[in-house]
Amino acid sequence: MIKNYLKIAWRNILKNKIFSGINIIGLSVGMAACIVIMLFVSYEKSFDNFHTKNIYRLNEVQTIGAQGATQKVALSMFPMGPTLKQEFPEIKNFTRVHWVNKYQLTQNTKKIFLPQAFFVDSTFLRIFDFKIVKGEGQSALLKPHSALITEETAKKLFGDADPIGKIITHYGDDTTVFAVKGVLANIPGNSQLKFDALFSFSSIYQPWMFTNWGGNWLDTFFELAPGTHAAALDAKFPAYLKRHLKGDGWKYYKLFTLPLKDVHANSADIGLDYINYQKFDKKSTNLFAIIALIVLVIACVNFINLSTARSAERAKEVGIRKSIGAHRFQLAFQFLGETVLIALMALVFAVVLVELALPYINNLSDRQIPFHLFSSIKVLLIVLGGTVFIGIVSGIYPAIYLSSFQASRVLKGLVQVGKNKGLLRSILVVTQFASAIFLMIATVFVLKQLRFMQEQDPGYNRDQIVNIPLDGITTKKYDLFKSELSGNTLIAGVTASRDILGSHLDQTGVTFMPSFGPKQDLGTTLLVVDTDYLNLYKIKLAAGKNFSRDKIADFRQYIVNEALAKELLKDFPKKPLSSLVGQKFGFDSLGTITGVAKNFNFNSLQYKIEPMFLVSATHSGFRDISVKINGHNTTAALAIIKSKWESVYPDYPFEYQFLDDHFNEVYKADNQVSQIVGILAGLAIFISCLGLFGLASHSAEKRVKEIGVRKVLGASVQNITLLLSGNFLALVLIANLFAWPGAWFAVHHWLQDYAYRIDIQWWVFLIAGTVSLLIAFCTVSFQSIKAAIANPVKSLRSE
Repeated sequence: MIKNYLKIAWRNILKNKIFSGINIIGLSVGMAACIVIMLFVSYEKSFDNFHTKNIYRLNEVQTIGAQGATQKVALSMFPMGPTLKQEFPEIKNFTRVHWVNKYQLTQNTKKIFLPQAFFVDSTFLRIFDFKIVKGEGQSALLKPHSALITEETAKKLFGDADPIGKIITHYGDDTTVFAVKGVLANIPGNSQLKFDALFSFSSIYQPWMFTNWGGNWLDTFFELAPGTHAAALDAKFPAYLKRHLKGDGWKYYKLFTLPLKDVHANSADIGLDYINYQKFDKKSTNLFAIIALIVLVIACVNFINLSTARSAERAKEVGIRKSIGAHRFQLAFQFLGETVLIALMALVFAVVLVELALPYINNLSDRQIPFHLFSSIKVLLIVLGGTVFIGIVSGIYPAIYLSSFQASRVLKGLVQVGKNKGLLRSILVVTQFASAIFLMIATVFVLKQLRFMQEQDPGYNRDQIVNIPLDGITTKKYDLFKSELSGNTLIAGVTASRDILGSHLDQTGVTFMPSFGPKQDLGTTLLVVDTDYLNLYKIKLAAGKNFSRDKIADFRQYIVNEALAKELLKDFPKKPLSSLVGQKFGFDSLGTITGVAKNFNFNSLQYKIEPMFLVSATHSGFRDISVKINGHNTTAALAIIKSKWESVYPDYPFEYQFLDDHFNEVYKADNQVSQIVGILAGLAIFISCLGLFGLASHSAEKRVKEIGVRKVLGASVQNITLLLSGNFLALVLIANLFAWPGAWFAVHHWLQDYAYRIDIQWWVFLIAGTVSLLIAFCTVSFQSIKAAIANPVKSLRSE
């Protein structure tokens, strides 16, 4: 019996090639999209799952600004780890992580630069489960000047030689020697902590660190005791802060913990998250999953529509089978078998599409997502089970409907098959296109918001600026490098800073001691710069003057932005901004405010401008050089910069990045979301049009004699085309009316996450509606015109 069912199913597929092809193509595209997105979702959910302990990260909520504006940051203060463990028994262990990029190491004559190195407490490997492949394990970092390196780093430094016990040296601000205590397995791709070496934190201890309350420059992780309620622990932190932060400083901070397994995907609103590798918002991941399922549902709807539309062709078959004794459940089983067979055929094409699409998705998402269909029994069973489920879901309604025909009525021609199913098909077509139009509108607004953030004036000039990273050694010769470039006609200016614009800047605690009021202690953002910074970036002043070039004024002259100026003057609303010039401000050794800068977006436009200040320095460990080049000859200017770099730093490779490219990286996640949503929207429209094409083909085929009569009576090709297309275009128009309100609400809600955002323009909806109607018309007009130009003699020959 099963063999007979399969034979009949295969014959029906071959007999109706166009409709079978539409179903197979639609299902394969929908299944491929679903598989790719589910692979992405599965990969995202796998981050940090290999750690077995109850690990949490400490985070801060910093209050900044006169209106009590807050921002969440992943950073914490150096003394917090040990004092929290000492005061709260719920904290079983802690480790701090301080990261260094482009960390130079030397072994004999071999010199390498590690992309990222961590300085950590000795407890790091007691908390995290990174695999040791050689040497000491949890005790490796107990002593100062100890190191653990990854297999990749070991290969670079020592080749095939045993690295255990060998000495490696870092030449930086101070020459630091490390002994290799062990080798770690290369860090998995799905780890938020990505490093090439671990060094004992005690190697770089300085006396000031132990009392550095207010300075946030590292991450702190806890292992909580079993049964600990994180929310109850968080509630105890305000009293802790009040005990340790001087004056009213504690009022500007709140602490909270976040489970490690939530850090990768649930910390989109947390800034200064420097070591969260490939951080990606869970909302976007869920959005992809929902849209992929919508695409798959649209493909299933195609099958239901075409199956019920063509039910007349199967009616006599049902009648004959029932008349010779077939039961309804047998017929339903047969029709379900056909659907499952089509789904399995679609799966073959879907697997091919996944293999073709996955490299592109990996490149777009900057991930290495595997697809082990045949090497993993679990994956194979899930895919096959899902395919059978899709086949059953797609075929259950047509199977029940087709098997319900009464044999006597069908064979006597008393049943007008499909007469009452037109409404259902219309509803399904409207649902399909409403979903596709919704995605189309959402994609347009995502792209517009992304372009807005990239093109909006940030309050400073970032055109033709080349950024060059510095480290502890290269920063010492910054003045020489600057003088080498100065005076060249291809170079418009050179400056340096501790951080690069477009990234989250460091936070610190400062004191303001005005002559007209009481002392204030507050937390805010800082940017350490050299004296030419404002000139090169064309940052305008609202009051006061620029930095003095006098080296005596290092770290004693400050320029605050308008947001911080308003915070400092919140208790003196009648005071002008200029009243801050000359007032005492700064760290333990107070300097003076020399000017007030107009507000500028030093961060992503996703965030509003917060209070911040700039402090001038000539020797303060700059980490970035900004070179403004004359844009008329970029290639020659870069060649000059490279040659001067190689003459000043012969042992260090020249690396650079245009500031515009850096901002493209800042908005990389938004760009990834827009591209993936756009692809899924395109697939939804494509599959919907496939279904529309199939229905139009069936409609033209069913009405061929009517069309012949109309042509004989004088109907033109245009009249017949509009007759056949009109109903479908009306359905697409109705789909627009349903899609527009939903799209407006979703886009409006999504834009609330951005401090600077576009307006929702009505014409986008109108254009989306027009485009959808044009696409639908082009889809159905092919079959309509084909039917309209057919010779009526052929269709009426038998009448």
